[in-house]
Amino acid sequence: MSSSGATLGSGAVVTSRRLILAHFWLAFAGFGLALLLGEWQMFVRSPLHAWIGDPEYYYRSVTAHGTTMAYVLPTLVAMGFGYFITETALKRSLIGRNWAWAGFALVAVGTVTAVIPVSMGLASVLYTFYPPLIGSPFYYIGVVLVVVGSWIWVALMSVNLFLWKRDHPGTPVPLAMFANVAGSYLWAWTAVGAAIEILFQILPVALGLTATIDAGLARVFFSWTLHAIVYFWLMPTYIAYYVIIPRAVGGRLYSDLMARLSFVLFLVVAMPIGVHHLFADPQVGSGFKFLHSVFTALVALPTLFTVFTICASLEIAGWLRGGKGVFGWIGALPWRNPMMLAVAFSFIMLGFGGAGGLINMSYQLDMTIHNTQWITGHFHLIFGGAIVIMYFAIAYDIWPHLTGRALNSFRVMRAQLWTWFIGMVVLTFPWHYVGILGMPRRMAFYDFTDPVIAQQAASAIMSVFGGAILVLSGLLFITVLVRGQRAPRVEPGAYRFSVAVHEPQRVPAALNGFALWVGLMIALTVVNYGFPIARLLALPGTAVPAVVIGSQ
Repeated sequence: MSSSGATLGSGAVVTSRRLILAHFWLAFAGFGLALLLGEWQMFVRSPLHAWIGDPEYYYRSVTAHGTTMAYVLPTLVAMGFGYFITETALKRSLIGRNWAWAGFALVAVGTVTAVIPVSMGLASVLYTFYPPLIGSPFYYIGVVLVVVGSWIWVALMSVNLFLWKRDHPGTPVPLAMFANVAGSYLWAWTAVGAAIEILFQILPVALGLTATIDAGLARVFFSWTLHAIVYFWLMPTYIAYYVIIPRAVGGRLYSDLMARLSFVLFLVVAMPIGVHHLFADPQVGSGFKFLHSVFTALVALPTLFTVFTICASLEIAGWLRGGKGVFGWIGALPWRNPMMLAVAFSFIMLGFGGAGGLINMSYQLDMTIHNTQWITGHFHLIFGGAIVIMYFAIAYDIWPHLTGRALNSFRVMRAQLWTWFIGMVVLTFPWHYVGILGMPRRMAFYDFTDPVIAQQAASAIMSVFGGAILVLSGLLFITVLVRGQRAPRVEPGAYRFSVAVHEPQRVPAALNGFALWVGLMIALTVVNYGFPIARLLALPGTAVPAVVIGSQ
């Protein structure tokens, strides 16, 4: 690894194009396959299809779908986008490119290593692992390889930032890079919980070293990762909100400092909240469940800051485009611009998904929808809706700078974004409704001839059609990118990020680095998780026999 990167001049030119494209293409290839699996799952358990006979095929598909969507897709997008930001924001070549390729290779090999046993029916444990269910050790080894590959990215982001700050003392870190590194640090600490669970609890059983596992303790360790990982998924989306959208719609960013504050708040309050997923579990006391519920509510703060700042930035764009009157700026916005459509749809789905999340984080209200299809609707609306639609926007915006070719399929882009939005609404709103009625999630079969649940059949069919629209949208997305790879060559020029109305010449030290915030993140995690974990470790006789998938 060299100690300094080659300066790219005043413009932001990408020199690691092949590396970044490799990340995005692998991410979107996996996304396409997982999307098809998701639609198949909804179809075979709907009234439109006869019972498949063996539920294992369903859970095999759910495991592959969840693992790809939760681990592989967002990890590769964050890594690829992170390398792009490093070169374009710092205006210098990526330091450690060979290491970056090594990280990509680990993610690719890990993905294949995990998917093979799943496809063979040897690891149908879902992406949340669900001990005491135990799958093939190769599944867990594959997941570990994906995480280790991503940790190389974390290290490279830290090294590139450190060396840039050394060469630019007293200069504010570019907002895009500041947010990028914040996301990498959040992921590094987020993944520790699941890593501990796999390495010290699950793998010893999967390798035959022991026959029992403390399932309650394992669930606590996974809760460490389970909710914070959502904010890792969100990070590329929020970065795009701040550093792409204002420029793309012809405006300026309302506040650079508000953006920095939002990202450091995610670092602090996104971590110590996972026990709200364990409200129905007996191994954690009520006091800590309430504490995690309170901290979960605090996560709304950086999102509220973001919505305010981006709406203000859009208002500025509207005025600059000639908008008149109190609301005239709204009509003046470039609604035929795919970037404008993407952020509008993302905000709508984020609003509905976030409102549903308020129910999930409530210690009392959660019991009314716990483990129902409401939960499925909530996280699909947040991840598949608000987050993934901005992954599309990111790809559309940076693709010409990666390929050196024009991306002119604007009509197809608009159709793709509209169909994704409509499909996600048609998919998830019925799930919320049947969840209120009590329909359990992750069931391979529903007998809709039973009068008790017959009224839910129409909702299940609606979700199937919503999924079909999403598959169509996914095909349109891949079509746009393939066309972009084969379009005439162009010179896209230097890449530009959004510029703030008042570009800061200096920023407070706390908003130009991460020592304070990483310290608070670790401290709050210790406070919120230390006692429950220590108590469970000290309790005797809590292990239960493991149930090995594929052995029966």
